[in-house]
Amino acid sequence: MRIIFLIITLITSGLITMGQSPQKISYQAVVRNSSNLLVASAAVGMRISILQGSASGTAVYIESHSTTSNANGLVSIQIGDGLVSSGSIGSINWSNGPYFIKTETDPTGGTAYSITGTSQILSVPYSIYSESSGDAARLKTLIYSGF
Repeated sequence: MRIIFLIITLITSGLITMGQSPQKISYQAVVRNSSNLLVASAAVGMRISILQGSASGTAVYIESHSTTSNANGLVSIQIGDGLVSSGSIGSINWSNGPYFIKTETDPTGGTAYSITGTSQILSVPYSIYSESSGDAARLKTLIYSGF
């Protein structure tokens, strides 16, 4: 009985370790035009760059989005889901940071980006969780102790 349990545990633990976090980053912004009025329920163009090293660093990934704001001027996109023009989000070596997100926005829906902002990428729940999960030594202890 214990052998069967051990085999099932080993098989399922192999499947669990193959799981990956999504190669996307959620991003939201409230868009205002040059008159500081909300751009509500309208087309918005955005270009997202991931910069390495500093707020003016080298772009390691660039993509663009055509989206629509909601009634409150809010746009929600997933970085990693846009039209890629440079790099690959999956090939970014996050340990070579710091990294920054540069956003460029066209409140008229095109690509004449007139609003620019840059902010550092800080810890996210997946990375904080990963510090305490997936510990192989802990898994061995569980297996050998018979749970």
